Amino acid sequence: MVTDFIPFNWPYATGKEHGYIQEALERRHISGDGRFTKLCHGWIEQRTGTAKALLTHSCTSALDLAALLLDLKEGDEVILPSFTFASTANAFLLRGAVPVFVDIREDTLNLDERLIEAAITSRTRAIAPMHYAGVSCEMASIMTIAKRHNLRVVEDAAQGVMANYRGSPLGAIGDLGAFSFHETKNIISGEGGSLLVNNPELVLRAEIMREKGTDRGRFFRGEVDKYTWQDIGSSFLPSDLTAAFLWAQFEDAEHIMRERIAAWDKYHAMLAPLEQRGLLRRPIVPAHCKHNGHLYYVLLPPRVDRGMVLSKLKEAEIHAVFHYVPLHSAPAGLRYGRAHGDLPLTTNLSERLIRLPLWIGLRESQQQRVCDTLGAILRR
Repeated sequence: MVTDFIPFNWPYATGKEHGYIQEALERRHISGDGRFTKLCHGWIEQRTGTAKALLTHSCTSALDLAALLLDLKEGDEVILPSFTFASTANAFLLRGAVPVFVDIREDTLNLDERLIEAAITSRTRAIAPMHYAGVSCEMASIMTIAKRHNLRVVEDAAQGVMANYRGSPLGAIGDLGAFSFHETKNIISGEGGSLLVNNPELVLRAEIMREKGTDRGRFFRGEVDKYTWQDIGSSFLPSDLTAAFLWAQFEDAEHIMRERIAAWDKYHAMLAPLEQRGLLRRPIVPAHCKHNGHLYYVLLPPRVDRGMVLSKLKEAEIHAVFHYVPLHSAPAGLRYGRAHGDLPLTTNLSERLIRLPLWIGLRESQQQRVCDTLGAILRR
């Protein structure tokens, strides 16, 4: 009887989180933009080179704030992949824009930059690439297209913290970027996110919108003698207790990165024989992309029943999962968006993908059991 249950995710704590949360309590500042929030802002700005980092409640709210900054009007269009989370589309939909879904690349499962220009119309205002599994989209091409058509670029880098493209940190390449610190990500705070404002022209307005549309930040810096309502906005500030937890994670970020990549590499080596036999396809990471070990997935052969594979893994006490159901074929996608073409790769690859357990503390013997069990199922 199998007794070693292997969960899909196990949130990692450094051991310093409780102490920093206690320190925030003792400082009597637990609302937004306290000491730990400022430390986190500094870490992100130093690591990415972004003009301004602003912590938010989640990556979803960071994307919402980015969409506000674009001044989208009813009927404007934003190009994005269908193979992404609903938040990528919702942020723009909430501003009245139409999500335009474009197919993905077969290698990285990222937005296919070669299909973007054909999807651009007179209503297009932005491109929103999502970096799947911490592997970058082809940002050089995307930025060139955006410049040629005078479009903004909003990077959904929810999975991309500490990954880069040709040496440039993900999230800090487009006009705006968004990170996630959800408990399933590499660096976590339970819930949480950050907006990266890479275009200096947008910094002040981003601060104002994040603070309920007021210039409260300027007031606390002594730049104005009182703060007032200046613009549209909402409350996007997380508690400093959340930031305290996150700061402990940032301090240990290099260790977290090494451990996750080491686990990713072990899977990659263990699964090579199965790929050689044609039983699955491993992830493809272009040489100019440095990933962060965020997740490890495999693609099953077209005729294999994914539901059956997941069920057999579950029987073996292994929790593996599928990922996104394509947005273009979802009820809300059909109602609010439009697809540019048939998106055959999005449909095909999303139905064949399985994510394997990956977290800090996962033992090599557990990874071997995952691979051996998966191999045995597929060989049948």
